[in-house]
Amino acid sequence: MRHRLSPRASGNSRLLAPLAILLAAGIFAVDTIDQFSGDVSVLYVVVPLLGAGALRRRGIVLSSLACIALTLLSFWLVHGIDASGGALSRCLMSIAAIAITTLLVLKNQATSTDLSEKAQLLDLTHDAIFVRGMDDLVTYWNRGAEAIYGWSAEYAAGKSTHQLLRTVFPASLYEINQELLRSDRWEGELVHTKQDGSAIVVSSRWSLKKDADGKPLAVLETNTDISQRRQAEVEVLKAQADLAHVTRLTTLGELTASIAHEVNQPLAGIVLNSEACLRWVDRDKPDLDEVRSAVRRSIADAQRASDIVRRIRSLAKKGDIEMSLVDLNDIVNESLVLVRRELITNRIALKLNLANRPMPALGDRIQLQQLLINLLINGIQAMTSSDNDLREIIVTTSIDESNQANVRVQDSGPGIDPDSAQQLFKAFFTTKANGIGMGLSICRSIVEAHGGRVWVVPNPGRGAILQFSLPRVEKDAES
Repeated sequence: MRHRLSPRASGNSRLLAPLAILLAAGIFAVDTIDQFSGDVSVLYVVVPLLGAGALRRRGIVLSSLACIALTLLSFWLVHGIDASGGALSRCLMSIAAIAITTLLVLKNQATSTDLSEKAQLLDLTHDAIFVRGMDDLVTYWNRGAEAIYGWSAEYAAGKSTHQLLRTVFPASLYEINQELLRSDRWEGELVHTKQDGSAIVVSSRWSLKKDADGKPLAVLETNTDISQRRQAEVEVLKAQADLAHVTRLTTLGELTASIAHEVNQPLAGIVLNSEACLRWVDRDKPDLDEVRSAVRRSIADAQRASDIVRRIRSLAKKGDIEMSLVDLNDIVNESLVLVRRELITNRIALKLNLANRPMPALGDRIQLQQLLINLLINGIQAMTSSDNDLREIIVTTSIDESNQANVRVQDSGPGIDPDSAQQLFKAFFTTKANGIGMGLSICRSIVEAHGGRVWVVPNPGRGAILQFSLPRVEKDAES
């Protein structure tokens, strides 16, 4: 526990020096006057012990030399030059005891000074650092802990940290302690309550101290307040969501003709089937089977038009991220509906190589659709700006050996310059004359928010290959 020197303790330290002087004088007097009292000079060892609490290194050495001088003086005054061998041996033993005690006191003082300096260094950090025994009771509490939590070191001493800070753990305390005992360390985020009642989020790092036999002794806990960083991350995510929404609206604007065509097709089918239905009903002998067939076709076209409108509304909707279990093969098929007309208009052939097994991933359906549409639009625009006769986009889905679900979009455009590939997913970087450089940046933000990554695949042939991967999950993992 870090203790500050109180006025009372400071006063006691000041009393040690005169007490040591009086003690030395008393020993000298008894040793000199009463020669039958035994070897009293050995008691001089108490003087450097007392001086350790009040004197510096030089003062301790000088006080020890003074004790040795007093021992020799007393020996000469009592025995003179006719001292017996026994008296001389006792005198030398006393001097040796004083010297050895002084060396031990100096070594102990150096160790204490070193520990004190290290403790002062811990006080310089802004992080909260405290030590607690295996019973969770505080034994050390630095200034950073005082500043962050509000409780003084004296108040925190001997209290349970978990009760004092009302800790909220990311898992059960038993599991965390088992991990600590197994690996000697633990890291994670905790929620603590300060003295004023406010809650903060801290990045916590625990280190276990053991004795020579491997028995746990104490835990050193270092906590960094990351509340502001977490709030900033929330604001960044909100800003990214707003930007992604604007990008979706821009994309929908660019796809207006395609959307209109996709909606008009089922509407035209509804009209044709309705007219056919009327003709079959108006006959002298109505053909009810044909009427039923025409009605079924009308219902199917209406459902198709409804699905298209629903997807458009979902993409245009501004809302929170809704994580759920999705199949990336379905995401591909749903996204292609909105860009199919662009492919036809620009005479671009589409090839699908979809995995023949489910590709479940945890994600937001709308954002993943936006991600894929952005990649497809990027490929379409790359090919329309080139004079290449071969125009095709290949969309491939697969699962790799690390159980990652991959989606690859390959075009036959002019390709990507290696220098540009390093910056392609940075905000505001673009290789297009009229581009703003946000489409692929949004793709990267969406993928990283889903725990995946997106990159440019080196392609020795013509065209560019963009690929993203997401962690694949089992269907029963949805929660």
